[in-house]
Amino acid sequence: MPDMPTKSIRKKKIEEEVIIEPEILEETEIKQDEAFTFKVSHFYAVLTVFAFAAGVLLGYVVWGFESAAKSPVTSAQAQGPVVEAPVTPQPQFTRYEIATEGFPSIGPKDAPITIVEFSDYQCPFCRRWHEQVYEPLFNAYPGKIRLVYRHFPLTSIHPDAFPAAEAAMCAGEQNAYWQFHEKLFSSSALGSDIYTQYAEELGLDMERFTSCITEGRFREAVQADLDFAMNLGVRSTPTFFINGLAIVGAQPLDIFKQVIDKELAGEIP
Repeated sequence: MPDMPTKSIRKKKIEEEVIIEPEILEETEIKQDEAFTFKVSHFYAVLTVFAFAAGVLLGYVVWGFESAAKSPVTSAQAQGPVVEAPVTPQPQFTRYEIATEGFPSIGPKDAPITIVEFSDYQCPFCRRWHEQVYEPLFNAYPGKIRLVYRHFPLTSIHPDAFPAAEAAMCAGEQNAYWQFHEKLFSSSALGSDIYTQYAEELGLDMERFTSCITEGRFREAVQADLDFAMNLGVRSTPTFFINGLAIVGAQPLDIFKQVIDKELAGEIP
């Protein structure tokens, strides 16, 4: 796993609203030193959806695991609570720039498709995507996908998500990030005892692992991911960026394949 950037990042207190865990489209790959920002209002304008109305569908596709009764996040709610988005058909192709270097990744670095996932270890939708789509997606495109994982712990509704992210990074310090990642997503319970158990099962240096967590060695790195995602306009988990194309929510395999196939064919501007 590449070393995490050591640059101190000023924490900013982010007021988390009622965040939901939906599913939608997009991903991007850029140089780490490139700065990128865009207004939250613009992001939500893209995310605006009309699931059951006729007319032009705007925003990203959201997988339908939620009740049709749930309301989509609109631009008017951009400063309001974060919620789990509903399902909508076709995405509007807009590319966003997301740094990928220096973050946990799996797959060839020169893969034609880079998927950046903003996710939460306590999010049931994130776990569902991991269980149902993650492996089949890689199997469908052998050697063509690189997955970059960035943390987006929704602490207001998932109190164990942030510590779990830190524990994963501490495991990564001993080159066991993805093994620990798998264990976290396979677990229905999280907590310090669970992290210790997983570290022992993976044969990690327990003194080093424990001191890493106690010292909060990766706290700023996890917070930086969270801050970046919030500033970008991300408001739900999981959210993906496929070569800059956003997919919000635990979308099914077919949705990812539609975008990836078009991207590989050069059909998306």
